[in-house]
Amino acid sequence: QVQLVESGGGLVQAGGSLRLSCTSSGRTFNYSPMGWFRQAPGKEREFVAAHDWKGGSTTYADSVKGRFTISRDNAKNTLSLQMSSLKPEDTALYYCAQGGFLKIPGIQARDYDSWGQGTQVTVSS
Repeated sequence: QVQLVESGGGLVQAGGSLRLSCTSSGRTFNYSPMGWFRQAPGKEREFVAAHDWKGGSTTYADSVKGRFTISRDNAKNTLSLQMSSLKPEDTALYYCAQGGFLKIPGIQARDYDSWGQGTQVTVSS
């Protein structure tokens, strides 16, 4: 049973920055794709960014490309999301997700097996 714990959310003004972190308890972290998703009130959960397990390949939603950077530290079982130039529309509950062993990263929620509880990001205008 993989447990994911996110941290780093908070309230920030538009144009500001935040760094989210996610720590995984899973022994297969080094060989699992990782992703960030978000869900705003009244909206469906949407893909934000993904990181593969082997070559450092990353994928971003168009809405965050150039502003967000996903990274991972396999030695610490940690996934991060550096968010810059934040906009009010980035306000949401952000979730960390871990995919299956040796799987490729996906952009759909169904591509991931384990989820954290989420960390709230609120961007004021």
